[in-house]
This record gives sequence, structure tokens and C-alpha cells, in this order.
Amino acid sequence: MIPYNRVFSSINPNQFEHCFIDWVLSLVALTDGEVIPIDGKTLRGAKANGKKSPIHMVSAWASKNNMVLGQVKVSERSNEITAIPKLLELIAIKGCVVTIDAMGCQEDIAKAIIKQEADYILAVKENQKQLHQDIEDEFRFSKAVQTYYP
Repeated sequence: MIPYNRVFSSINPNQFEHCFIDWVLSLVALTDGEVIPIDGKTLRGAKANGKKSPIHMVSAWASKNNMVLGQVKVSERSNEITAIPKLLELIAIKGCVVTIDAMGCQEDIAKAIIKQEADYILAVKENQKQLHQDIEDEFRFSKAVQTYYP
């Protein structure tokens, strides 16, 4: 009997990822308005060559379908800002609303979401000082918004 680790170690991870995503997309039809949170998490206790080596992953979650749509490992010398665009290339988000925390509040990420015909909600903190200040000023100095209901 062949040990499972031999089988899994012989599988090309990139090819498996693409096959898995294709399979998931065949099972789950995303609907317009689906909320897709994208977030990074560190897998504690992961080991590489016998040494502890935390692995950091960025995942996209389909809220209505309760399913992970895709994951990308963050390079050791990088962060979520470079991993999120790679993840967005792997998943179908047209007509959906993508949410990302303040780390992902980047112009290139917003453009990538718009390019796929999706909407976004990005958190803003002081990591984007000018944008944060502009938003505060808008709330502080703008005129009251009027809403009309038919």
C-alpha cells in the first residue's frame, strides 16, 4: 500500500489548485450580490524541514455558499498586498461585492476588482493617510445628504 504522503507529494500543486477551483466553480454558481470577504490568516504550527515556519494564506470566501473559493500562499518576503491580486485572478467575482480589510486598501487591488466587473468595500485606516484624512474631512465638512423616497 502506498503512503498517502507519497501520492500527495507527487501532485503538482499549481495544477491541482486549478483543477480544484474548476471543480468548485462547477458545484457552486455565484449569484449577483454574493459577498466575498478576502482575508489573510497565519497557520500556526506549520513546519518546514522540521523547523517551525508559519505559513500565511490569503483566502476568498463565498458567504452565501459557505465555501472557500480560492487561497494563495503569501511569499515569505511579501505580504497580503501582493497575494490578493493573484487570488483575484483565480476566482470569478463578476457581480459580487468583495470586502477586504485595511491591508488590501490599495488602488491596484480596487482596479483589479473593477476590471472583473465587481464592487468592493475596502476598510480605510491610517495606512492610507491622505485617503483617511479626505474621508474624515468629507464627513466633517460636507453638506447633509438628502434622500427622497417615492
